[in-house]
Amino acid sequence: MTVEQNVLQQSAAQKHQQTFLNQLREITGINDAQILQQALKDSNGNLELAVAFLTAKNAKTPQQEETTYYQTALPGNDRYISVGSQADTNVIDLTGDDKDDLQRAIALSLAESNRAFRETGITDEEQAISRVLEASIAENKACLKRTPTEVWRDSRNPYDRKRQDKVPVGLKNVGNTCWFSAVIQSLFNLLEFRRLVLNYKPPSNAQDLPRNQKEHRNLPFMCELRYLFALLVGTKRKYVDPSRAVEILKDAFKSNDSQQQDVSEFTHKLLDWLEDAFQMKAEEETDEEKPKNPMVELFYGRFLAVGVLEGKKFENTEMFGQYPLQVNGFKDLHECLEAAMIEGEIESLHSENSGKSGQEHWFTELPPVLTFELSRFEFNQALGRPEKIHNKLEFPQVLYLDRYMHRNREITRIKREEIKRLKDYLTVLQQRLERYLSYGSGPKRFPLVDVLQYALEFASSKPVCTSPVDDIDASSPPSGSTPSQTSPSTTDLQGAPSSELPSTSPPSVSAISSRSVIHKPFTQSRIPPDLPMHPAPRHITEEELSVLESCLHRWRTEIENDTRDLQESISRIHRTIELMYSDKSMIQVPYRLHAVLVHEGQANAGHYWAYIFDHHESRWMKYNDIAVTKSSWEELVRDSFGGYRNASAYCLMYINDKAQFLIQEEFNKETGQALVGIETLPPDLRDFVEEDNQRFEKELEEWDAQLAQKALQEKLLASQKLRESESSVTTAQAGEPEYLEQPSRSDFSKHLKEETIRIITKASHEHEDKSPETVLQSKTENTTSQPPSSQRVVEVAIPHVGKFMIESKEGGYDDEIMMTPNMQGIIMAIGKSRNVYDRCGPEAGFFKAIKLEYSRLVKLAQEDTPPETDYRLHHVVVYFIQNQAPKKIIEKTLLEQFGDRNLSFDERCHNIMKVAQAKLEMIKPEEVNLEEYEEWHQDYKKFRETTMYLIIGLENFQRESYIDSLLFLICAYQNNKELLSKGPYRGHDEELISHYRRECLLKLNEQAAELFESGEDREVNNGLIIMNEFIVPFLPLLLVDEMEEKDILAVEDMRNRWCSYLGQEMESNLQEKLTDFLPKLLDCSTEIKGFHEPPKLPSYSTHELCERFARIMLSLSRTPADGR
Repeated sequence: MTVEQNVLQQSAAQKHQQTFLNQLREITGINDAQILQQALKDSNGNLELAVAFLTAKNAKTPQQEETTYYQTALPGNDRYISVGSQADTNVIDLTGDDKDDLQRAIALSLAESNRAFRETGITDEEQAISRVLEASIAENKACLKRTPTEVWRDSRNPYDRKRQDKVPVGLKNVGNTCWFSAVIQSLFNLLEFRRLVLNYKPPSNAQDLPRNQKEHRNLPFMCELRYLFALLVGTKRKYVDPSRAVEILKDAFKSNDSQQQDVSEFTHKLLDWLEDAFQMKAEEETDEEKPKNPMVELFYGRFLAVGVLEGKKFENTEMFGQYPLQVNGFKDLHECLEAAMIEGEIESLHSENSGKSGQEHWFTELPPVLTFELSRFEFNQALGRPEKIHNKLEFPQVLYLDRYMHRNREITRIKREEIKRLKDYLTVLQQRLERYLSYGSGPKRFPLVDVLQYALEFASSKPVCTSPVDDIDASSPPSGSTPSQTSPSTTDLQGAPSSELPSTSPPSVSAISSRSVIHKPFTQSRIPPDLPMHPAPRHITEEELSVLESCLHRWRTEIENDTRDLQESISRIHRTIELMYSDKSMIQVPYRLHAVLVHEGQANAGHYWAYIFDHHESRWMKYNDIAVTKSSWEELVRDSFGGYRNASAYCLMYINDKAQFLIQEEFNKETGQALVGIETLPPDLRDFVEEDNQRFEKELEEWDAQLAQKALQEKLLASQKLRESESSVTTAQAGEPEYLEQPSRSDFSKHLKEETIRIITKASHEHEDKSPETVLQSKTENTTSQPPSSQRVVEVAIPHVGKFMIESKEGGYDDEIMMTPNMQGIIMAIGKSRNVYDRCGPEAGFFKAIKLEYSRLVKLAQEDTPPETDYRLHHVVVYFIQNQAPKKIIEKTLLEQFGDRNLSFDERCHNIMKVAQAKLEMIKPEEVNLEEYEEWHQDYKKFRETTMYLIIGLENFQRESYIDSLLFLICAYQNNKELLSKGPYRGHDEELISHYRRECLLKLNEQAAELFESGEDREVNNGLIIMNEFIVPFLPLLLVDEMEEKDILAVEDMRNRWCSYLGQEMESNLQEKLTDFLPKLLDCSTEIKGFHEPPKLPSYSTHELCERFARIMLSLSRTPADGR
C-alpha cells in the first residue's frame, strides 16, 4: 500500500487525532509523543482539558528537557502528520551542581533579553504587562457568552454597495469571521482552485446521501462555497454575505462557551472538507485503486525523513499539507525552514557506529501551493496561558527551495557545513570586535578608541592651577566673612601626610585644621569662573607628554585599523553566507509569494486580513472584509513582518512560479478570447448570479424612484410656500390703511438720482485712498430703514459712505449683495473713474473702473495677512488670482460682477453695467472653456462651504460639543483635502483642521471611556454608542495618511486606553461588551465603514462668513500653544 493510499483512506477520526496532537505540541511546547497521547486519552479529545492536564503535571513534576523526535522516527509508523516543530538541544543544567552552567544560563538570559529588545523594541517589563492583559481575557473567558455581532452595517443607499469596475469583491464580516474572509479570498484568487470549486458537481448518487455525518456536512458546504465563489466572480455588489457557508463551517467547532476558534484549525478543517468532498467525486468517476484527488495534488507534498535513532539509521516517506514553522528565535523564513528540516543532532550519518540521534527532512515532492503556518502563539508555562510573539520575521517575494530538496541533499550538506564553519568564525570575529567596542573590566564599558582618545585629551589638557583646593580657597569669601566657612575639600587634607600637601597651600591651613569644620549647603558654594572645564594632570613634563601622545596616537591608529579590518571581515562573511545558495543549480525551484494572512492583536483577540498578489496586474491587493484596495509591498512588509505594533503574518501561501496553470485564465475554444466574469461560470451558477444581479438592479431602481419622488415633493412644497408668501404680501398691500400719506413715485425717482450721485461722489472724495474692506471693518451705528413696501424703494446705509435711496426693480433690490466687499469695491471704482466717465463716456469709464478694481484685487492677493483676515473669502477674484486661474476666467468673472443688475440704481453705474454686459456677450464660446469656468466657481463654492464647516466645527469644539464638532470638522477636512490636492492655496491650513479633528476624537474617546468605567448599563451603552457611531468609523481617516505621525499616535493612544481594561477586573457583561467591541477598534482598515451624511449648513452672507471666521481665528490665536 502506497503512502498516498494510506493518507486518502485514513478515517476522519484519525486525522483529527493527529491534528489534535499537533495543536497540543504547539500550545504546550511538549514534544514527547507518549505524554501527548496520554493527555489525548485522559481528556477524551477535549483540547482545553488536555492542556489543563499537561500544565498541572508540569507544575507538580519538573519537566525533563531531552531531545525528542517525530513519530516518523519509530519503525513501522506511516501515519499522516503535520511537520515542522523544532527541538531545542541547548540544554543547560540549572540545578546548581555546575556553577559554570549557571553563569552561562544567566548570561544567555541577559543576551536573549537584549536581543529581543533590539529586534522588537519591546522590553521585558512591557512583555510582562502584555502577559497580564492577555491573562485577564483568559481568566474571564469561561464566563463569556459570545453573541455574533454585525460588524458592518449595510448602507441604505445601494449605490454605496455597488461594485466598481474591475475591483474585486469583498466579504461581509458576519460576526468574528474576518478570518474566513482572509482564508477564502486567498484560495479564491488561485484560479485553478477557483475552477475546481466552481466546476464541482455532487456525486450522481447524491439522492442516496448522506450516508454519514461527514457527507451530511461536506456536500451542503460545497454547494454554498460554489454559490459564494460564483458571486465573487460575477456579482454587481461591492461585497457579498458568506453567512451560510460560515455557519456550516462553524457548527463543527461549537464549544460550551461558543468562543472564537483558532484560525489554523478552521483552515485545516476547510481543506479537510474539500479533500473529502472531492474524494467522493473521484471515487465515483474512476475504478482505479488510487483515485486522484485534485485537492491532494494541489496542496499536499511529500518529504523524506532521514535520521538516526539510538545509533540505527532509518528513512520514512511522509505527506504534508500546511507546513508549521516556529517564529521565536529566528529572523527570516530560511532560518525557520532550516530549523524545521534539521531536528536534533545530525553528526556522521554515514557512520554505522554513530551513537547520536536526530533526523533530517528532505522534500521529495513539493505541492503547487505551499502553505507555511507561522506559529506566533506559544504557551507560557509560568502563567498557564497562550501569548503572541511579536518578533520580526522577514520573508522574500520569491523563495528558492532547492536547498531543501532530497536530490540536492549532498551539496546542501556541504554548504551547511561551510556555513556552520563560517558562522563559527563569524562568532569569533564578533567577539573580538566586541572587545574593542566594549572595553573595560567594570560594569560600564566604552569603545577602546574612545578610551584612548579621552586619555589623550586628558594628557594634553593644561592645568589652570596646581591644585583645585588652592583655587577654591583662593576664591573663597573675603576675610570679613565668617572664618569657619571652609571648603569641605580642606578636611580631606587633614589626614594626608605633610609631604603630600600642595606646596602652595596658604599659611592658614594649620589654623584651619585646629578649628571644627562647618559644612555649608551646596548652594552656597561658588565655582570660580576660571576653573577648567575638564580635569588635567598636575605635573607632566614635555618629554613625558611627547612620549605619551606618540604612544596614544599610535595605539589609536592600530585599534582603528583592527576594528575596520574586523568589520570588513564580518561583512564579507555575511555576504558569503547570503550568496551561498545563489549559484544557478540552487535556484531551479522558485516559489512566488501569493498571499499573506495577517493578524493584529493579542493571543485572545484581534483582527485578520490578507494581502494577495494580483498576478495579471502585477500588484498587491489588500482584502480587509468588505474593503478591497490597492496596496504595495512596502505596506505588506510593514504589517506582516512583525516587530511593529501588534500586526504580523501568521500564514504565508507560496505557489510554484513555473506552474502557470494555477493563475492562468480560461479561454474560449472557438474565439481564443479570455473568458472573464460571469462567462467563466457553469450554467447553473450563471443563472444564480444573474438572478442576484437582477435583484440588486431592482434595488437600485427603487432607490432612484424614491429619490425622484422625494425631490418632486420638495419642489412642490417649495412652490406652495412661494405662492403662499406672494399671496400674503398681496393681502398685506391691499389692506394698507388709506390715511397713510403715500409719497409720489416720480418725486422719489427724482430725489433718488440726485441723492445717489451726491453721496457716491462725496464718498469717492472722502475715501480716495481707502479700500472697501477698510470701510466695512469700521463700526457704524447707522441702521437701514425701509419706506412703505408699496413704494418699492429702499434707503441703504453703507458704513462711512452714507445713506442713499435706491428704487427696487422688477426682481427687487438685494441689499446683501450691495453690502458685499465685491460690490463695494465696484462702486468705489466707478466713483473714482468719474472724471474719465465725464470726459470720454461710459466705455472709457468702464475700462478705468475695471482696471482700478483689478489692480486693487491683485494687491490684496499679494498682501501678507494674519490668519483672521482671508481676502479669498471676500473676493472670488482674489481666490482665482492666488490659485493662478486662467486670465479669461478671471476676466469673465470681473465682467459678470460689473454687469450685476443691482448697479442700475444710478445712471453712471447703470451705463457702466450695460457696457460690461455688452462685453460679456462679445466673449465667444471657444475663448472661455465653460466647463473649466464652472469647475473653478464650484471649487470656490466648496471653499466657502469648507470654511463654514470649519467655523461651526471650531465653535462647537470651544463649546465642548464634541460630537457636533467632529461631524463638521470631518467634512471640513475631507473637502479641504480635496481642494488642496489641486493647489496649495485652494483650501485652509490642513494642519490646523487635522489638529482639532484629532483632538475632538481624543476628547470623545475620553468621554466614552469615562462612561464605560461608570459600570452603569445606560452609561456603558452610551459610551459604546459614541465609540461605534463616531470613533470607530472615523479612525481610518487618521490612518490613511501614514506620514501624519501625530494621527497614528493618537489612534494608538485611543486603542491602548481600551486595551488597558483587559487587565482590570470587571463584571462579565462588561467584559463581553468589551471583547465584542475591541476587534472593531483594532481593525487596521483604511476604509470608512459608516460615514454620516454631511451636516446641513445654515444660510449665510459673505459679511457673516468673514466676521465669524475672523472671530474664531482670533480666539484660536489667543489659545496657548499647548492647548492647541
